[in-house]
Amino acid sequence: MRLLLDTPVALWWDEGAPLAQPAVDAIVGADQVFVSAVSAWELEAKAAAGRVRSKRTLADVIRDGGFEELPLTVAHCRQLASLPRQHRDPFDRLLIAQAMAEDLMLVTRNAVLSAYRVRTVWA
Repeated sequence: MRLLLDTPVALWWDEGAPLAQPAVDAIVGADQVFVSAVSAWELEAKAAAGRVRSKRTLADVIRDGGFEELPLTVAHCRQLASLPRQHRDPFDRLLIAQAMAEDLMLVTRNAVLSAYRVRTVWA
């Protein structure tokens, strides 16, 4: 199984915050777990707006969690263009597009994402 962690899920995992058991089982048992470069962009944007404060970088989270970085590609952007506009958050939409383009299951707690045809594990 190959997973893509939603931004807050990656942070919660790093902090040891509680996640739903299916998400924990999926992350522990996955063949590959990715954290997107889009998440780094999202965190930087939120930090600049004063909405997120973290002493650790996303690179630390990826390294210490044993995760892999997923870069943003042209193929992901093409997938993004095909998504319906049911949700306006550009970071969420990019993560959905990446999960679809790479055939990854998205680990999230964001119920809004269920409006899309992306395979999910609820965190």
